Amino acid sequence: MPLDDERFFPLFETADRLRCPILLHPARGAGFADYPGESKSKYEIWWTFGWPYETSAAMQRLVFSRLMDRLPTIRILAHHLGAMIPYFEGRVGYGLDQFGTRTADEDYRGLLESMPRRPYDYFKMFWADTAVFGSKAATECGLKFFGTDQVVFASDAPFDPEGGSLYIRETLKVIDTLDITDVERKKIYQGNAERLFNRAF
Repeated sequence: MPLDDERFFPLFETADRLRCPILLHPARGAGFADYPGESKSKYEIWWTFGWPYETSAAMQRLVFSRLMDRLPTIRILAHHLGAMIPYFEGRVGYGLDQFGTRTADEDYRGLLESMPRRPYDYFKMFWADTAVFGSKAATECGLKFFGTDQVVFASDAPFDPEGGSLYIRETLKVIDTLDITDVERKKIYQGNAERLFNRAF
């Protein structure tokens, strides 16, 4: 069921009222086939590429459902540094500025014109975490998109070949070698989480 289904709105509304973040994580399994003629996903594609796709699709559904207009202070964190969104910045930017020009059977153009902001600006409202399996390129890409004020430390532990220590170690190594200030680094490690979860550690 898509997250923009109206039955989920009370959950988002309650989280927003209580200032509780929503942590967005994919749930696709091997039973979700990669091609219509198959009964399951092969080669763990459901995990490698299916999860980032699923997260990105959920984010776009929330953007165009106008959730952020209805709840402008909602805080939604997209796991794995916003999945595909930072890498596809051009598609969610200039590409979605043409929203509706590729669709003939629904009035997406009218929806776009009714939105007070560009789709791109709504994607920038999401928060993200650093759980990208120690990839410096992905971390830099995600930080450039979401900014150092909306990214929190995460490592995806214990789901690595060492039971958690590898992803933690590699993520720390990446963050410690980024070309950012010590103040920004502290935000990623601590300050942003304190703001997101309304507490000081």
